[in-house]
Amino acid sequence: MRADRLLSLLMLLETRGKMTARQLARELEVSERTIYRDILALNTAGVPIYTEDGPGGGISLVESYTTDLTGLNAEEVRALAMLNIPEPLVKLGVGRELKAAMLKLSAALPSASRENETRARQRIHLDASWWFEPEEPVPHLHTIQQALFQEHRLHLTWREFRTSVEQTLNPYGLVAKSNTWYLVAGQKDSLRVLRVSKIIEAQMLQGTFEYPQDFNLPAFWKHWCEDFKKNRPIFSVTARVSPELIEHLPRIFGEHTGEIIAHAGPPDETGHVILTLPFESFEVARARLLGLGRAVEVLEPLSLRMSVIDFARQIIALYPLDK
Repeated sequence: MRADRLLSLLMLLETRGKMTARQLARELEVSERTIYRDILALNTAGVPIYTEDGPGGGISLVESYTTDLTGLNAEEVRALAMLNIPEPLVKLGVGRELKAAMLKLSAALPSASRENETRARQRIHLDASWWFEPEEPVPHLHTIQQALFQEHRLHLTWREFRTSVEQTLNPYGLVAKSNTWYLVAGQKDSLRVLRVSKIIEAQMLQGTFEYPQDFNLPAFWKHWCEDFKKNRPIFSVTARVSPELIEHLPRIFGEHTGEIIAHAGPPDETGHVILTLPFESFEVARARLLGLGRAVEVLEPLSLRMSVIDFARQIIALYPLDK
């Protein structure tokens, strides 16, 4: 990715205003796919470029923004320096291009600004991955990305519970949540979200589809996540929690536990508190509560309490005290 092309793209948008990807590609003698990749690189570097779909839409800079790199103030240089390449974009195959683009943008800064950038890079690092998050293989991500940019249909096979599902879908978008990729795809008015790591086979077909001009990927994803959190199955457990563990529960089970503690009744004479804790399933509840030992006593449901007792007895039998 050439730095002069990125600067030319910025100057075109500044001097001519809104332009389509096709117009920019023609002016810069590259493909439309390259234009979208350049826009992604510039957005990652903090340049406020936005796209607008539909008739009269196009690509443009936020009003009042100027492309004079030597005019960046100290705060803007520090903000630019704090950016790093997110792991999902490395998996997407654009990490090398983004790194090269950011290095070239950095080289265009005056020496004083480069010193500020180096200082910021030495002091701030962004790590978007979760603790102990397993690496998910996504061998078909590149094929999906190609079909998405070229508006080709995809024939997919993915794992769903203990079986596999096979279907031809239109790819509408890719979303990286933390280090996990999701595909938003569908047909006509029917949309679904697939975890890319669950896709067994992906074949880009010759047939194309018409991308819906009114589809807004960020808005759809926000709404879908809200529905997912609201409708996901909840397994409730009533437990007696020791006073030593209470203050650590938000760190163990999430910040929402703080609200549960705030609305709990008063502690008993030993300082224990009765709480109702939500889990995704019976198995998840058992695994997590067993790991807390005697700090948590399961009261309800009885089935979980008896299962915890059974597991505890199995552990004692495996590690007899007389050995």
